Formats: sequence, structure tokens, C-alpha cells
Amino acid sequence: MKKEQMVGTRLPQHLVRDLRKIEEVEQSDRSTVMRKLLATAVADWKLEHCAKLYGERKITLARAAHEAGVSLWEMIDYTRRKKIPAQYDLDDFEDDLKAIRSRLASR
Repeated sequence: MKKEQMVGTRLPQHLVRDLRKIEEVEQSDRSTVMRKLLATAVADWKLEHCAKLYGERKITLARAAHEAGVSLWEMIDYTRRKKIPAQYDLDDFEDDLKAIRSRLASR
């Protein structure tokens, strides 16, 4: 399978003007600019989407970070900035304490 695939789309004139401006500033061709902008937009969408799933208690924080392609600390920071409440309750804390005690006892 090819590593890259051609994708085409029609754009409104105002976006085409903006692209030309970015091409000039970045001193780059349209394909490179489009790839860069699209990669940024996809990464932002994944971060937002995974944080939303975490906020809805559909996935864990660690899974949200993994699926969004960011570190756990980056996901924690993002959810804090977006005011998504931590999905960590007393039962989770007690489970973590048991796990820690178990690991310490096995040493």
C-alpha cells in the first residue's frame, strides 16, 4: 500500500487566499502547507475528542492520552485547561493503594 494518498477538495475563495498568504510566509508550496495544517487540525481534533470521551467516562485518562497521541501529562494539562473534571473517585484511590501495597509487599 502507498504511504501517501492523493486527496482533493474544493475550497471557498477566502480559504484559498489564506493559503496563498501562508505559502508566502512559510516560503513553501501548497501541498506542504496543506499537509502541515491538516496534521495540526487532526491532532487537535483527536485531543479534543479523546478528552471528551474521558469526560464522559467512556475511556480512561491513560487511554485518552494514548489514542490522542500525547503524553499522560499533556492530557492531564489539556483536561485541566478545558475544565473537564477528573474521573478519579475514592474507589479508584483505594484500588491504587491496594496495588501499591501489593507491589511493596512482593519486594
